[in-house]
Amino acid sequence: MMRAALPAILLIAVVVGRATAAEPLDVAFVADVDGAMERYVELLPPGFDPDERHDLLVALHGHGSDRWQFVRDARDECRGAREAAARHGAILVSPDYRAPTSWMGPKAEADLVQILAEVRRRHRIGRVIVCGGSMGGTGALAFAALHPDLVDGVCALNGTANLVEYGRFLEAIAESYGGTKEEIPEEYRRRSAELHPERLTMPVAFTTGGRDDVVPPESVLRLHAALAARGRPVLLLHRPEGGHATDLADTAAALDFVFARVRAD
Repeated sequence: MMRAALPAILLIAVVVGRATAAEPLDVAFVADVDGAMERYVELLPPGFDPDERHDLLVALHGHGSDRWQFVRDARDECRGAREAAARHGAILVSPDYRAPTSWMGPKAEADLVQILAEVRRRHRIGRVIVCGGSMGGTGALAFAALHPDLVDGVCALNGTANLVEYGRFLEAIAESYGGTKEEIPEEYRRRSAELHPERLTMPVAFTTGGRDDVVPPESVLRLHAALAARGRPVLLLHRPEGGHATDLADTAAALDFVFARVRAD
């Protein structure tokens, strides 16, 4: 009863120090799926003009982090996303998407659908690009496969494209998805982009490390090959000696590729 009386969206300005754009807004909203109070951060680009159309870059945090990772963190993937958004005049949105260990479960998916609709109500939005690192890269691929009508481009940094075979963080993923892969195998299949390459019709950029033992690259390498065989606009930056990280240059190259391709379409 009390939740129903709350406004759907609460905008709260939060100062986090100098960034490449305006100060961020910490946005609270009541989730349609279950009435929970959830949050995302919005960062407007330099020279933002509300009367002009701006692209939207959605940045999904990694395992154990939250909405502030891509806004505050100095690591190359996060800095690269902020700089790419500013460079391309895009609005940056970074959601909690339910939990530090989200893995883009059903409630996180529903929240992101709601966030995209709400941001479109407040701003003139052009193309929507979803990116993320590690768990966030996995979530970006899963969301694009689930909702290709809502996503114009994807940038997955060190993510996995196959939750059916992925063997790490199984308890967290089961909690997010509502069961283990043995109990609800179809839920894991639905969120595995490698198993649905026909749904990824948008430009996609991947980064992978050959020595990544946190999120091994094999499923992404196979997905890249499947998309390339279909003639999709794809970029793979694979570093055979690389681990579970993407440096600033590769982050910038991957995001610039997606921005350029979505704007060329």
